Amino acid sequence: MATPGHHISRAARTMARLGDARLKPLGMSTGQLPVLVALKDGAKLSQRELARWAKVEQPTMAQMLTRMERDGLIQREPDPEDGRSSLISLTEMARARQGAARQVLAEGNAAAVRGFSPDEVETLLSLLRRVIDNIDAEEA
Repeated sequence: MATPGHHISRAARTMARLGDARLKPLGMSTGQLPVLVALKDGAKLSQRELARWAKVEQPTMAQMLTRMERDGLIQREPDPEDGRSSLISLTEMARARQGAARQVLAEGNAAAVRGFSPDEVETLLSLLRRVIDNIDAEEA
């Protein structure tokens, strides 16, 4: 399995698994990161906007938001411009845990590139950005 896709997938799964283990004490998971990032700084977005931003289907986002609400990470309020929709924001608890979550993820990223020079890290990032751009172009 000497293909880029295999190695990228394996690295992503392993990082997600380790990230989940590190985030668990904070009541968070790596799958929730797109929502946590999108709603940082007090943002309020609809489920549709969050699904589009995270590049997931609406039912997937709905399930994640239900779990996050159950766990006290997000709150919903009626959208004043659309009575059928809700705006989602982070709870005070989630905002309070964001710094610790960022630290945990930074430690995981540092571990992943341990032994790499700064130039090697930049090369890796540059190559991964190009891979993502290529995949996005295929998807469009």
